[in-house]
Amino acid sequence: MTEPTRRPLPTELPLRALDTTATSPWPVRVLSEKIRGYIDKMPPVWVEGQVVQFNHRAGSGMQWLTLRDTDADYSLPVTIFSRVLAMLPQLPAEGDHVVVHAKPVFWTKRGTLQMQAGEIRAVGVGELLARIEALKKVLAAEGLFDISRKKSLPFLPAVVGLVCGRESKAEHDVVVNARARWPQVRFEIREVAVQGVNAVHEVSNAIAELDRDPRVDVIVVARGGGSVEDLLPFSNESLVRAVAQARTPLVSAIGHETDAPLLDLVADYRASTPTDAAKRIVPDVSEERLRLTQARGRMRGAIAALISREQHGLDGVRSRPVLAVPQTMLQSRERDIVQAIRHGRHALDALLLRASGEIGRLAAQVRALSPASTLERGYAVVQRADGHVVRRPDDVTVGAGVHVRLAEGALDAKVTATIP
Repeated sequence: MTEPTRRPLPTELPLRALDTTATSPWPVRVLSEKIRGYIDKMPPVWVEGQVVQFNHRAGSGMQWLTLRDTDADYSLPVTIFSRVLAMLPQLPAEGDHVVVHAKPVFWTKRGTLQMQAGEIRAVGVGELLARIEALKKVLAAEGLFDISRKKSLPFLPAVVGLVCGRESKAEHDVVVNARARWPQVRFEIREVAVQGVNAVHEVSNAIAELDRDPRVDVIVVARGGGSVEDLLPFSNESLVRAVAQARTPLVSAIGHETDAPLLDLVADYRASTPTDAAKRIVPDVSEERLRLTQARGRMRGAIAALISREQHGLDGVRSRPVLAVPQTMLQSRERDIVQAIRHGRHALDALLLRASGEIGRLAAQVRALSPASTLERGYAVVQRADGHVVRRPDDVTVGAGVHVRLAEGALDAKVTATIP
């Protein structure tokens, strides 16, 4: 048989957790006491959260409630003396935002940790609004509310994603009014908590689920108004960031006019009420038909006016003489050509007449200066045999032959004598 493992005596227990081994472990009571001793050293701390569970037990000296973080799924049990709660104007209710001054306590018997509160305060509406305003400035500085980020809504969505409360009036308003305007529209409805501690988580998950659905063309987050406290989930930072990351256009229809939650600022379109959202996401079929009819009428009128205007222009062009009698244009050009020819002929005749007169004058001058005229008056030109004109008697010798040119002929002669 295997020899049983020898357990160390209480005086032999390790002092530190690092010194424990499989053969020298700490008993549960020792570990519990050490945990309690470590936790007891922690000072009291102010903790903020939302009451998610509170059952008031009349006659009990101690009350139990559970606080949950408003941005994440973390919770802590809290115990508080009834006398502390008795000093409050009213008992806390589920969904209230509170801060408690509590000290961690570890119960060694059960091995559980809880907070023991000595003071509790409700977070007032003014303080909540101040926190929302501070968060608004931070998110605005990051550009989450910029107009350039907002996506345009589709003209005619085939499928509308609707996030609303369970069997809520907001769901009825959106669905009924949308289908009254466009009966063919289809809905993907996610019924979630729209107030209370689970609202942020459920609304964020519903938006993310619809955003992943490729059939959904637009998402509507609808709620039928409420108090400032009821609408706090729609100003939650994690929900606002989840909406900012969505790729599908989103419409906020919270239905609260006085205090707009941050969801209205980050959404692509803010509707004043769920009914207004229904009117915005789908067109009115009767109005669209009327617009089509009006558009067709305007198109017919515009086309008829255009045809009439063009026909009037054609009639005006056809009525012009140049088209009524096309040869008119040729006739005017023919007259221009005839006139030009006539002017050319007159100019040429005048030019020839002037030239003829000039020629006659020059001919008279030539005749007057011509030697033939001198010869016609009885003179003659005597030339030696070499063609030299004889001007003096000593230009020839006696017996030399000369050529005599007369007005009407010529003769040859011989010089018989010279007379100086």
